[in-house]
Amino acid sequence: MTVSSAMQSLRLADAQTAADLRTYVTRARKADDGAIRLQASGSILAAYVCVLRPRSTAERIPTVLGLRTMNLASPAEVDVTVPLAAVADRLARLDDSELELTLPPVTVHESWAGIGAPRGGWVRLCEIGTDTLIQVAKDGVREIAQMVPINAGSPVVGNARAAVWGRPIPELGSDPSAAAGVELCAGAAFAAFALGFVVPGSSGALFQSGRWLRLSTGAGHILVRSPLLL
Repeated sequence: MTVSSAMQSLRLADAQTAADLRTYVTRARKADDGAIRLQASGSILAAYVCVLRPRSTAERIPTVLGLRTMNLASPAEVDVTVPLAAVADRLARLDDSELELTLPPVTVHESWAGIGAPRGGWVRLCEIGTDTLIQVAKDGVREIAQMVPINAGSPVVGNARAAVWGRPIPELGSDPSAAAGVELCAGAAFAAFALGFVVPGSSGALFQSGRWLRLSTGAGHILVRSPLLL
């Protein structure tokens, strides 16, 4: 993925947008300090991050992406995948009067960035209470901490994460019949919690389009391409 030779920066809509993007990037780095895909079309910027993904062909963990959209002050056409750390560094240097986000010159290749979720064809399945999502996320974090010994190697950590985040959430929303046969992995709850997309006492909506599930709240979207749907 490349940046247009004439497009080396993005002008964010306002200081609040810059602050929101900064918070999003900070949270994403804590979950998986990898890359961010910045996809701008017109006055809308879509920012994708990866929270969970299989690290090997043997690891049965779903690919779980976070997506936030925000407004731009100036239209742009950009599709680039760059290091999260580089974007965080540039955002940290912006103040309230500076809204021009310079794009990092170095792009990275991430397999998840090439997996495009559909833009249309989404069918609403049910609502899911955010309290349920928060509890699933917290329980999973606690369980993984208990499963993984101190100084455990990457394979042990990966197996624990796959076991916990790959299993389905037992209670799927206010209308389980609408989501019959659909399994939303616990990793979706973890991603929504880690990225700050859920607040207590609210709800999210679950959608499906082909092989993808989308969990949407007022703060953002979680996209899941699970092995269970392949």
